[in-house]
Amino acid sequence: MDEEPTESLWVRIKGRAGAGDIIAGVCYRPPDQGDQADEALYRQIGAASCSQALVLMGDFNHPDICWRDNAAERKQSRKFLECVDDNFLLQVIEEPTRRGAMLDLILTNKEDLVGDV
Repeated sequence: MDEEPTESLWVRIKGRAGAGDIIAGVCYRPPDQGDQADEALYRQIGAASCSQALVLMGDFNHPDICWRDNAAERKQSRKFLECVDDNFLLQVIEEPTRRGAMLDLILTNKEDLVGDV
């Protein structure tokens, strides 16, 4: 069975000797994306999060997520929050990016990896 396509790009940035590599991912999740494509994206995120250092950026189109309370109204958004939690990712953006919602996110598994955004 073929993997459902996702709109994502993953790059490994070679670190200096002993410093380790950084995985950088850029994703766009269409607002009408189905569950199978979401699950494929979550598998990609899970695989990338095994890296020592991950930075994941993109527009995930989950306007109902309240990042302060780590809660969401829609099932798809709650599944995204579960993926973020399961992979020990931190959401770095603090200000709304579009119409009062944080759609464009920066997620990382290493708090000091991302500076002022």
